[in-house]
Amino acid sequence: MLRIGVCVSGGGTNLQAIIDGVQNGSITNTEIAAVISNNADAYALERARAAGIEAVCVSPKDYATRDEFNDALLETIDSFGLDLIVLAGYLVNIPAQMTKKYANRIINIHPSLIPSFCGKGYYGLKVHEAALKRGVKVVGATVHFVDEGTDTGPIILQKAVEVQNGDTPKELQLRVMEQAEWIILPQAIDLIANGKVQIVDGIASVLN
Repeated sequence: MLRIGVCVSGGGTNLQAIIDGVQNGSITNTEIAAVISNNADAYALERARAAGIEAVCVSPKDYATRDEFNDALLETIDSFGLDLIVLAGYLVNIPAQMTKKYANRIINIHPSLIPSFCGKGYYGLKVHEAALKRGVKVVGATVHFVDEGTDTGPIILQKAVEVQNGDTPKELQLRVMEQAEWIILPQAIDLIANGKVQIVDGIASVLN
C-alpha cells in the first residue's frame, strides 16, 4: 500500500480528484495518509477533513526564518512515513534537503506541456496568460518528478488540451484542469503505486 501525502495551498481541486480516485478505485493500492498546507485557510484542508484524512498546516508565517520553516516542513513530512509526496497546487519552494531525502518520491502537477511555460514565475493563471499572449493552439498539463530545479524533473505523463477562440485565462485554466490535470495526476499515482514507473538516465518511463 502506497502511503501518500498531498501538499496543497488553495482550493484543492486536484486533491479532490485524488480523493475521488481512491474512493472509486481508479487509484489502487494507495492510502492518503495526510494533507499538508502552507495556508491555514486553504479549502483543501476542509476537503481532507470531510474525507477523514488528517489535515495539517505548516505555514512560513509561523516561523522566524525560512530555514526554520523548511525544518518544520520536513519534520512534518517525515512524521507520516510517506512513500510518495504529491504537490497538488503547492505554492511553496521545496527545500533542497527535502528533494534530496525524497529523491524520485515527490511528484508535481504543472498546468502546461513542459518544457513550455514552466520554470520560475510560471504558476496558476500566469501560465495560461502567457500561453494566450503567445497565441499557442494547444496547451495541457504535465505530471513530473520533482528535483532540485523548477519543473525540471523527469516527466511521467502529459495530456494536451486545445485552446478555443476567445478563451480567457480562467476559462483555459478550468478546461486544462477538467480535461488534463484531474485525469493524469490520479493516473500517475496509480502507476507509481503499482510499480509501473521507472527512471533510467533521468528519463521516466511508464511500463506496460
